[in-house]
Amino acid sequence: MADEEDRGAAAGTRAEPAEPEGAAGPAARQYRAAELADAAGITPRTLRFYRERKLLPPPRREGRIAWYGPQHLARLRTIAELLERGHTLGGIAELISAFECGRDVGELLGLAGAAVTVPWQEEAAIRLTPAELADRFAGEVTPENLTASLDMGYLGVDGDEIVHVSRRLLDASTALVRHGVPLAAVLAAGREVRAHADALAGTFTELIRTHVLPGLRPGGPAAAAALEELRGIAKTVMDAEITMALDRRVRTEPGVWLGAHGAAGEPGPARPG
Repeated sequence: MADEEDRGAAAGTRAEPAEPEGAAGPAARQYRAAELADAAGITPRTLRFYRERKLLPPPRREGRIAWYGPQHLARLRTIAELLERGHTLGGIAELISAFECGRDVGELLGLAGAAVTVPWQEEAAIRLTPAELADRFAGEVTPENLTASLDMGYLGVDGDEIVHVSRRLLDASTALVRHGVPLAAVLAAGREVRAHADALAGTFTELIRTHVLPGLRPGGPAAAAALEELRGIAKTVMDAEITMALDRRVRTEPGVWLGAHGAAGEPGPARPG
């Protein structure tokens, strides 16, 4: 049975928007179905179709009247952006489903709506719409990859926005995919790199705990200054070691770095067969 506002829309009538008790300001704007469709630039029939496909979260109901809020309008605009970029409704439904399933994961990890706050945090979080994320990883934003990103803590969900915890890691992942590395392989490599990074951080933490902290007053300015300096030293050591390791790989595995045919003008290793 159609909602009361759906029948009103079919008859060409409009109702004044209402606000829930205690709400104030534009952010609390509430819409009936016809008003929401008009604000989103679609027809009420299209809105009903999106509802039937479960592309929208359920409205707030008062009796037989359904009220929609700003989050519904934002979702409709996101759907429109994705459609303009050539995504199908089926693909959009999978993307939205993954985001909604991941919302609880993000909140469980403490990533939804807030950046991680630790004393030495340097990584800048970045907010993206689903359309922007899809554009960065064209054809790679699958429910499996989204779930892996949420599980690793790379992504969180805040309303209709996606929050990535590190702009540098996001840019690096985007560049790798642009060079032809599948996003699933990038995420698998990221998981392995994180394990090694945690082990290295544990090594330096043990050095500091054993040899530095016993001689410092906890919480004092000298301790803070020493820890900041030691952090910089640890980063320098790790950067130098990874640089030298890559240089060694270039020398010992030229086929990987220079391609199967070697450098320009140089013969490469013969291919099997």
